[in-house]
Amino acid sequence: MNTRLDEILRKKNDLSVMMADPEITSDPNKYTKISKEYSAIEPVADEAERYLSLEQQIKDNQEMMAEEGCDPELKDMAQMEIIELKQELEASKKRLDTLLLPKDPNDDRNVILEIRAGTGGDEAALFAADLFRMYSRYAERKGFKVSILTSSDIGIGGYKEIVAQVTGTDVFAVFKFESGVHRVQRVPETESGGRVHTSACTVAILPEAEEVEINIRTEDLRIDVYRASGAGGQHVNKTESAVRLTHLPSGLVVTCQDQASQHKNKAQAMKVLQARLLDKEQSEKDSERAEARKDMVGSGDRSQRIRTYNYPQGRVTDHRINLTLYKLDQIMNGEMDELIEPLITHHQAELLAGQS
Repeated sequence: MNTRLDEILRKKNDLSVMMADPEITSDPNKYTKISKEYSAIEPVADEAERYLSLEQQIKDNQEMMAEEGCDPELKDMAQMEIIELKQELEASKKRLDTLLLPKDPNDDRNVILEIRAGTGGDEAALFAADLFRMYSRYAERKGFKVSILTSSDIGIGGYKEIVAQVTGTDVFAVFKFESGVHRVQRVPETESGGRVHTSACTVAILPEAEEVEINIRTEDLRIDVYRASGAGGQHVNKTESAVRLTHLPSGLVVTCQDQASQHKNKAQAMKVLQARLLDKEQSEKDSERAEARKDMVGSGDRSQRIRTYNYPQGRVTDHRINLTLYKLDQIMNGEMDELIEPLITHHQAELLAGQS
């Protein structure tokens, strides 16, 4: 343990020296890379320093107590201090165990958020809009930025599908457990009999791909342009601004018509296509890992029912960790920390159990 902590402290010091090197500070790419490494290791190194300091304090007290002629009163005080220091050391070790867990390589990425209406017709589309509003407000609370890439609305405030980019610091780490089927139980506005209906939406959280990671060959891509339809600006039905990209080898299709220009729609569609291809590639590569994690909250299975939002009872239930909160209004208003933080904690506990 201590050998590993010493290595971490040396690494932090090395990175600190590199960040002051004129050769690195003059190269934005190198400096950004080193800065990210430093930011990642800093909290671990700080906790390592705390842990090693506590160990040393305990050792110093024990050596003092072992000295001949040590004052009994001083010895009692040192013994009391050792008890407190050992409690602090145990707490520090638990924090270190969590900080030293293997990092998900996607955690620091931006995400592509996809929400699709499932069973339930118009009510499901309205719930899709509610979910998007919930995530947008939560993202705002976290200091993230949300940009709609493409959407298909039904004209009454709902969405058949909406795709957005969420950017910020460690966005994927925050949102990655939201993939799956979200079920809503409520009385639709169009229901005259007051009966509770059940509808569902599917949410997908995709780590955003870097262009260098996913190289899409021109010959593998079919690009169709057409006139945008539905509610929109003056360009709707007047110019061929909408774009449909078909990736021939995988069969993936992405459409985008929300932007006023064909060029912007193509760029947005390409961003979504790259994210879907990266997700597909990682899923195939990590099939063995996914099998080992299938019972964990981070399995990412988008056919899995993960959460139910019950409006008559004002409750939200996450079925993966059996968590029920009677705070539906607050959660739908973007106050999601009480939902998301237990999922992250549960996931870390699973990883710790797996290591031991």
